[in-house]
Amino acid sequence: MPELRYRSRSYRRTFKKTPGGKTVLRYKKKKPSKHVCAECGNLLNGVPRGRPYQIRKLSKSKKRPNRPYGGYFCHECARKMFKLEAREG
Repeated sequence: MPELRYRSRSYRRTFKKTPGGKTVLRYKKKKPSKHVCAECGNLLNGVPRGRPYQIRKLSKSKKRPNRPYGGYFCHECARKMFKLEAREG
C-alpha cells in the first residue's frame, strides 16, 4: 500500500525497472499546464513548463523570451501592442 500522500492522482505513476530486475512504482509530481497568452489564449513559445523549483534553477534568458511582453503575450499580440503604442505615442 502506498503512503497516504501518494494515493491522490496529483502524482504521476511510473513503473521503473531496478538493477535487481524488480519493477517498482515511482511517484512523480505532474507537470504544470502550458502558459497561454493573456490576450488570445494561444500557447506561448519559449516559456518552459516546470514546477517552481525547476524553473528557479534556469538562467534568466531561459525562463522567458527577452522582449517587451515576453512570457505574457504571444508574438502576434505583442506585435499588435507595439503598433498600438507607436500610434498613440
